[in-house]
Amino acid sequence: VQLVESGGGLVQAGGSLRLSCAASGSFYSINEMNWYRQGPGNQRELVAVSTGGGRIDYVDSVKGRFTISRDNAKNTVYLQMNSLKPEDTGVYYCYARIVVVVNVEGATRALEVWGQGTLVTVSS
Repeated sequence: VQLVESGGGLVQAGGSLRLSCAASGSFYSINEMNWYRQGPGNQRELVAVSTGGGRIDYVDSVKGRFTISRDNAKNTVYLQMNSLKPEDTGVYYCYARIVVVVNVEGATRALEVWGQGTLVTVSS
């Protein structure tokens, strides 16, 4: 099971980018799919949450500018980022809690899976 991200790049302040993260492999279901970021010299922070039950939430600094969405048929989560600011610069990581079947009786366990990260650079 793995997550593959795409969509990062260099953009001027005020611009937009759309990140994608697709889950692949053999699994039973995906619970939450979230986006984190780590700016230069900063700790990794949670940016946006999308739970299996449909709850969506954002860190205050991106509310009104970023939108998280999911295409469950494609096992993909997106992060649409508008009105980007230089302080949005960082490596963006996709995280998912993925349920896999572990034996023939159908027992399951949840895996915490991270993407490789994609760099977003916002110039002033």
